[in-house]
Amino acid sequence: MNALLENIADLPSAAQGGAVTIGNFDGVHRGHQAIIEQVRQLADEVSGPAVVFTFDPPPARLLRPQEAPEALTRIDRRSELLTKLGIDCVVVFPTSLELLRLEPEDFFEKIVVDALKAKAIAEGENFRFGRQRRGDIAMLKRLCDERNIRFSLLEPKQEQGAWISSTRIRTQIELGNIALANNLLVEPYRISGIVGRGAQRGRTLGFPTANLEQIPVLCPPPGVYAGRVVARKTSPGLANDIAAMNPVGLPVAINIGPNPTFGESALKVETHIIGFAGNLYGQELEIELLEKLRDVQKFESKDHLIAQLNQDIQMAKQIAHPGE
Repeated sequence: MNALLENIADLPSAAQGGAVTIGNFDGVHRGHQAIIEQVRQLADEVSGPAVVFTFDPPPARLLRPQEAPEALTRIDRRSELLTKLGIDCVVVFPTSLELLRLEPEDFFEKIVVDALKAKAIAEGENFRFGRQRRGDIAMLKRLCDERNIRFSLLEPKQEQGAWISSTRIRTQIELGNIALANNLLVEPYRISGIVGRGAQRGRTLGFPTANLEQIPVLCPPPGVYAGRVVARKTSPGLANDIAAMNPVGLPVAINIGPNPTFGESALKVETHIIGFAGNLYGQELEIELLEKLRDVQKFESKDHLIAQLNQDIQMAKQIAHPGE
């Protein structure tokens, strides 16, 4: 269940009386997974729902808009991933300056006690809450003890000697290290966008592309990437076509960046869906990025470019569907 709230008074009873965790959960990585597993366990022990209370937009967008990082996941995708991990209800609360100005004790009373009626709460040791992030884990534990709410503290999860965090994942994506980022996430990284009309040069070369626009999440740097296009419920016709051809998702080769061979400098996201020839204009596509194949480069001729594109497609097919 995904509860999109305009007012905390609208909180459904299905989100009350259970175990809760509060945070952004951007990206939904393996560190988040450990917290969700603990919340699920606590919820079963107190015979209530497992609840995530999150915010949209993230508080940093209001407090430090110039410094706020680009999102790793759309809020609907975040909710989908959290539900897959065992959460019963994702409460998405609209962030406001009024909310962010609440003192930690008031935040705890209004959200955790009054609205969620929480019987248990689980957080990581870096959790902060309330005005100017004054509330820390020590305060949270004290407040829980005073209200007889079970409290569970989880240490940050490590991978190769470093903490798994949204910041670490964002850095890897910004470097184009998609495979490394995916190793930290619970599912491969996705970008999405609306298919717009490009120069249609790919079609003349024999490699038609869907040009993605209005991408709402962090996009990796220029390069050629292997991935899969996945079905979205928001595009039922396309979703049915994809599912009929391959339930896992169709392999794609994605070119992010300019096209120096033809003297183009504009940054574009061009997606060639291997084995698909339908009309996609105006539809929403969601792409799983799996691995970077190579950098963008200028070729001596159109024939050299076509030869490389054929190699890219074969590699993308092998990565998207190994063993086929």
